[in-house]
Amino acid sequence: MARLWVGAGVLAAGALTLSGCETAKGMFHDRSQVVAAPATCAPKRFEIYFADSEARLTEPARQAIGLTATQLQGCQIRSVKVLGLADARGGAQANQSLSERRATAVAEALAAAGWPSPAFEVGAAGDEGAVAAAGVREPLRRRTEVVVDAAPK
Repeated sequence: MARLWVGAGVLAAGALTLSGCETAKGMFHDRSQVVAAPATCAPKRFEIYFADSEARLTEPARQAIGLTATQLQGCQIRSVKVLGLADARGGAQANQSLSERRATAVAEALAAAGWPSPAFEVGAAGDEGAVAAAGVREPLRRRTEVVVDAAPK
């Protein structure tokens, strides 16, 4: 007799579950009603990497800049901060110069993509922070950091 009640309970639970699925079926017609699309005209941060001792943009770097420019097309670009960095190899002056050239190369590429040049703040940190407190060199310092303040027009 107890088996019969358990079996009836399982059947009732299954029926409720199926009826719940049927009523929820019409709630959402596609995924966009459940998952919000990321805002395109919003602040963005990205990094552009360089080869060792280079300030020339690589093809992947140009693609990343182009992709970001396309994503922000039609947005109001309020400001663009570009900070060039270098690793700890070489002298401090050489690293400062290299990080300045990296930042300038990225800013020029962004301007060529149609971003407003007056909105740019270009800086360079050289090798500052390239060595951790324990004396270990920080990896992946051959880059620029780009922060874009974008908003809908």
